[in-house]
Amino acid sequence: MSQKAKSFVREIRKVVHCKYLLFLPDDYAHFKAKRWPLILFLHGAGERGTNIALVKTHGIPKFLDQRPDFSFIVVSPQCPMDRFWENDMLSSLLDEIEEKYRVDRNREYVTGLSMGGFGTWALATEYPHRFAAIAPICGGGNPYLVPRIRHLPIWAFHGAKDRVVPIRLTRELVQALRKCGGNVRFTVYRNAEHDSWTRTYENPRLYEWFLEHQSK
Repeated sequence: MSQKAKSFVREIRKVVHCKYLLFLPDDYAHFKAKRWPLILFLHGAGERGTNIALVKTHGIPKFLDQRPDFSFIVVSPQCPMDRFWENDMLSSLLDEIEEKYRVDRNREYVTGLSMGGFGTWALATEYPHRFAAIAPICGGGNPYLVPRIRHLPIWAFHGAKDRVVPIRLTRELVQALRKCGGNVRFTVYRNAEHDSWTRTYENPRLYEWFLEHQSK
């Protein structure tokens, strides 16, 4: 492929769009000079498709209608049916949000559940300096890539009895991070099966932990 053709392919990727839900805190309009922390939320396989309402089935988007005081901008894209999260598309979406809204680029975080947990690991290892912290839930990834994110604060979650995504997939990543001096904490819910996200996203400590970290 010629250099010109490669450039054209990159440009196509930049303009690929997806449906997404956008949450702005109640006070967003009142503080014109303020820049806000951002959470990118990645849903699981069951919420793929064209019905954007499905994205509210689980996780952070599920409770935002009742939490206008939530202090983050939240971007919740929808993955097309029969596809998986694509790093280029997610990065382009974040670029777009940064241009349109008052985002604090030193406080951008990504989290996701199941397929979104895999997507969280993959996006962070592809763009290791884009995020201030990540929180993958019941996901997995490539242990050989985690040295790229050993500097990044990571809080991983998994249910010990998960039969959909085995807990060993997260354990392998956590062990690889610890071997290379990574900054990782790991919460195991001893009696939980695949749903290790409800307790996680209902815990205020997760959002406090996010805000403790900024990009360097």
